[in-house]
Amino acid sequence: MVWQEREQVLFFRQVQDNQRTFVGKMQDEFARRQGEVSRRDLLSVHESGNINLTRLFANALWERDFAPFVARAQAISAEHCQALPEVTDVNGRAAPLKEKMACFAKVGAKIMALAGFNALNAKVFDSMKKSTVFKIKVYDLRGITVYSSDHKQIGEDKSGNAGWRSATEGKTASLISHRTQFGAFEGVVSDRDLIESYIPLMAPGTDTVVGVFEVYSDVTPFLARIKGTSDQIRAAAARSQDRLEEIAARYQQETESMSNTGLLVLIGLLALLFGALFMIVRHAERLLRAQEDEREHGRQQLAQSEKMASLGQMVAGVTHQLNTPLAFSHSNVSLVLQQLEGIEQPLQVASQFAEFVRRTPGDRVVLNLARSRSRVESCEARPEDVGQMCEMLRDVLHGIDQMSELVTHMRNFTRLDRARTSDFDINKGLATVVYIARSVIPGRVRVVEAYADVPPIHCNGSQLNQVFLNLITNAAQSIEGAGTVTIRSSVEHGRVRVDVTDTGSGIAPDVLPQIFDNYFTTKNECEGTGLGLAIARDIVRNHGGNIEVDTGVGQGTTFTVWLPITGTQALPLAA
Repeated sequence: MVWQEREQVLFFRQVQDNQRTFVGKMQDEFARRQGEVSRRDLLSVHESGNINLTRLFANALWERDFAPFVARAQAISAEHCQALPEVTDVNGRAAPLKEKMACFAKVGAKIMALAGFNALNAKVFDSMKKSTVFKIKVYDLRGITVYSSDHKQIGEDKSGNAGWRSATEGKTASLISHRTQFGAFEGVVSDRDLIESYIPLMAPGTDTVVGVFEVYSDVTPFLARIKGTSDQIRAAAARSQDRLEEIAARYQQETESMSNTGLLVLIGLLALLFGALFMIVRHAERLLRAQEDEREHGRQQLAQSEKMASLGQMVAGVTHQLNTPLAFSHSNVSLVLQQLEGIEQPLQVASQFAEFVRRTPGDRVVLNLARSRSRVESCEARPEDVGQMCEMLRDVLHGIDQMSELVTHMRNFTRLDRARTSDFDINKGLATVVYIARSVIPGRVRVVEAYADVPPIHCNGSQLNQVFLNLITNAAQSIEGAGTVTIRSSVEHGRVRVDVTDTGSGIAPDVLPQIFDNYFTTKNECEGTGLGLAIARDIVRNHGGNIEVDTGVGQGTTFTVWLPITGTQALPLAA
């Protein structure tokens, strides 16, 4: 009996030791993986945000402001500076000599002396005001810094930087770093965690890299939150471990003094330990759910930035559509004003003659031209001048009608002046989206609209407009040369059917299963975040519908949207 009790005590002690070791390793591994996953998700979300910010920034400033300035800056020679030798520092890394640094500083001074630098710098600072972006740098294809919000860095050579080299190959590169001091838009800041992204800038409509943006964004509060969560997990784990050891020590002592009841006590203790482990796992699950909620919030923010980036691309085309009628309306009104000045003198002479006729009785009028001859002879206005002015004013009215039509379509597209859900005319919404999308669809792509009689559905029109815009622009982008995008609507089996068909290259079989996955894209990294189709699928599902794909390599693709005629209340996803 004594031997049996001794064996029970030894077995219980071994079980306790194994459990303590297992729980400790599990808690440490959980905390480590939680930190790694959070940092990876943070880097992914902010890198995508930096890409969208760069797209919006480039849409606003590149063609009109940056591209001409970069072209002038590239004319400033820097090859003689790059040819100067470097030395190796104590860490074995190459470092430039003072002469080389001074040479690049002179290049930077020449760049800042170029015409238009101050105006460009003011626009950059105004665009980035009150944002989370701390610094923006622009490199040309030589690796020379042609612009930096920290002017001391203009002219520096980054051709040996791995991030710059990756961006020149069309790939975005990002990393997280800590800076004790950092020159930002608002001045020098201290102790900041930053994400720096090297982002390729493509020439419009091509895959050719024309420059590289480097964007620094502040993630200090996010990393602090991640560290705080990890600290909470470790603290909770330490408290749980202490409680386990305290319980184990107390019951170990009691077990050693027990006799025949030791085995029953052992079973009870194992049950208690199992309960403690169960509570630890439940606590870890709650922390993971909280982190998942934070990641979902970040995904929704990224989805909204995806929508704003799409709208930013359309703004350039819409602006061009407005500029044309505005320009000829302004020109015509100016010409009419000039011609009106020319008929002022004839109108005065005619008015005086009419007054003279009214005062003279009878049917005969005797004119004394001695005093009025010079004024009459100076009248050069012709009757056809009035006709020309009327024609020009009619052209102005036509231009105003064009601008009014564009504003109406933009209002219908956003539906900002209507309730979140309402009766929605699918055909009218499709026509509006096509009208807006034409501003970004190349002229070589023909758009065909074929709408059948479709009843209105109760839905969130703005959300469905976002779905249709994504499908139509994707269809146009899949066509490399000339081609056709066809949009059809119909009613089948009590549901509304919308088909978007293109004559593009189709979707490869190995790619097709992934097209609705979050962050999956076949576009260049600076042209898409991979959320467009995922968001479109969620919007359609929230309306009680679904999306189908029919594709063949080299035969084109058809996306089919099915929607119930009796609408389902839409959820507020990226509305």
